[in-house]
Amino acid sequence: MIVLVLNCGSSSLKYQLLDMKSDEVYDLIAKGLVERIGMETGCLKHQATGKEKLVKEMPIEDHTVGIRAVMDALLDKEYGVLTTLEDIEAVGHRVVHGAEEFVCSQLITDKVIAQLEKCSVFAPLHNPANILGIKAVSAVLPTVPQVGVFDTAFHQTMPSYAYMYALPYEYYEKYGVRRYGFHGTSHRYVSAKGAKFAGLDPECSKVITCHLGNGSSIAAVLNGKSIDTTMGFTPLEGLIMGTRCGNIDPEIVTYIQEKEGLTAAEMSKVLNKKSGFLGLSCVSSDARDLNDAANAGDEKAKLTLKKLTYDITKFIGGYAAAMNGVDLIVFTGGIGENNSRLRRRICENLTYLGVKFDYDANVATGQDVMITLPDSDVKVAVITTNEELMIARDTMNIVQNEE
Repeated sequence: MIVLVLNCGSSSLKYQLLDMKSDEVYDLIAKGLVERIGMETGCLKHQATGKEKLVKEMPIEDHTVGIRAVMDALLDKEYGVLTTLEDIEAVGHRVVHGAEEFVCSQLITDKVIAQLEKCSVFAPLHNPANILGIKAVSAVLPTVPQVGVFDTAFHQTMPSYAYMYALPYEYYEKYGVRRYGFHGTSHRYVSAKGAKFAGLDPECSKVITCHLGNGSSIAAVLNGKSIDTTMGFTPLEGLIMGTRCGNIDPEIVTYIQEKEGLTAAEMSKVLNKKSGFLGLSCVSSDARDLNDAANAGDEKAKLTLKKLTYDITKFIGGYAAAMNGVDLIVFTGGIGENNSRLRRRICENLTYLGVKFDYDANVATGQDVMITLPDSDVKVAVITTNEELMIARDTMNIVQNEE
């Protein structure tokens, strides 16, 4: 089945075209990125497997125009891979927030779109863009089935004592205030892939997955199901991240608002866009820049990296306690897959769990590798994530079941 996977942001869309022969057997046909949608000059970057890269600047007024640009690239005689759009058999969409409405991936219908619009209150920057992508595909490929894959769905198995906040219960009933969690597609993919890689039965295992990047979250996955995760009502909760502060005392928010004379929107910008690595280090929101600065002796960069290490280590310990043990710890995401120093520093603090670290194996970056010794009581692995493949799998299986 030829599946087009779309990840629509407010002013961009990423895509992959895959030939899904089965869950495990597939070919990546093409991938690309459309940027600066709605701006004066947009940009399409398209890469077909085995061909030269196409970069094209042009006006891209909205997501429908962006989708048409993708289709044109896929059909291009020199850079394309399709002879007709009828070759596309299904389209899978990454959708950020499904709230309590969606506990698994869904075939897109008018009813589903209406439910997604209700969920937009929880993700006002992301869900509307996801919906625009769905409607744009409908305009260009009206007969092709579409599937929504939700970042929050995997975490809907959390028990109520893990997802509820100790606020007046009416706020949950009236406004849906609870912990939802994010990065669910990645956590689902690497927990299953990691268990198989480690020789574990996913349905009889205790796995802690660490998705570490500009946005980071950790999940406790018991017998293949998420029972807790660090992100909450929004992606702000949990670890220190690129520009997000992570966990803080809530009273700090009102204190700074009063001292600085900030509006609620301005305070939200401080917490989400000016904090994290950027705010604490005063250097950068990129962990690679922090490594360079720390190596050059910058004390704030060193502090920031130490806090990241501490936060991750602390949550791993907490989730090991919550599951009464752990069989496997997984590192994934841009930082998790490529920062060997961070992995080493974390694992050196996990000897109490029986982690026996393999320093030689840990030098690998961007590949699946076990970084503990064979006799380690707890296995630790680096597993490359592939959210697009997870979306394509769900899309293929749902569409085939419908047929």
